[in-house]
Amino acid sequence: MKEDSLAVFEDYKIRRVYDEESETWYFSVVDIIQVLIQQPDYQAARNYWKVLKNRLNKEGSETVTKCNRSKLVAKDGKMRLTDVADPETLLRLIQSVPSPKAEPIKLWLARVGYERMQDMADPARSLDRAREYWQQHGRSEKWIQQRMMGQETRNKLTDYWKDHEIEKEKEYAILTNIIHQEWTDISVKKHKEIKGLKNQNLRDHMSEAELIFTALAELSTRQIAETMNAAGMNENKVAGKKGGSIAKKARHELEAKTGKKIVTEESFLPPGSKKTLPPSRRKT
Repeated sequence: MKEDSLAVFEDYKIRRVYDEESETWYFSVVDIIQVLIQQPDYQAARNYWKVLKNRLNKEGSETVTKCNRSKLVAKDGKMRLTDVADPETLLRLIQSVPSPKAEPIKLWLARVGYERMQDMADPARSLDRAREYWQQHGRSEKWIQQRMMGQETRNKLTDYWKDHEIEKEKEYAILTNIIHQEWTDISVKKHKEIKGLKNQNLRDHMSEAELIFTALAELSTRQIAETMNAAGMNENKVAGKKGGSIAKKARHELEAKTGKKIVTEESFLPPGSKKTLPPSRRKT
């Protein structure tokens, strides 16, 4: 496991694994259970999860079915298959465990998980925390406003997908990449490589222009999808390509007028932490 695959909540170490395709952290369910029941004994927490999982299965809960299995480092140092879940699934699971740690662990997951989780856990607080975080890292008020507006546009699009037969995280990632590829001519993964990013959130390292064009692509996609009444992957892929192409045309026009590229290496990584890329890798 990588160094950043361990997260700490109070005195508990939470194992996690990063899925690059969906850009999502998956956390060990048993480790979260340990926190909730405040049980230092791993085996006791494992038994609690086993009983809870059986009960949830009998109740027909979708929470268990949304848990995955992934190899994580066990106490003996060996890689063993372990139940893992994304923050959204864990949020629902936490509601099934009476615990004074429920609210603190929700907020912790919001910080170390991903932004949409923040909105679900506590929209007002998440926005305040995000603004404070960006201010501490030197973002301008103009950039922060653009970032927040872009997130609102993104949330409206994912809400549409959720209501129109898009459910799995990987499906969200596929559609997001289609839109991104269409307007930038590069994949999300390639865009991150250009900026020298690894597990960081790409949008937190976009320039103001990149944020604006991303929002335009996603706004256009949602409005086209609504007009089409797009449902399922195939129809939403079509809407994504059409929405992305609108932003691409606008990008080409602006680049032609200014002579400046919209997609650039610019990011907010600390000095010296970004790897140097050969010129051929920098072209967009």
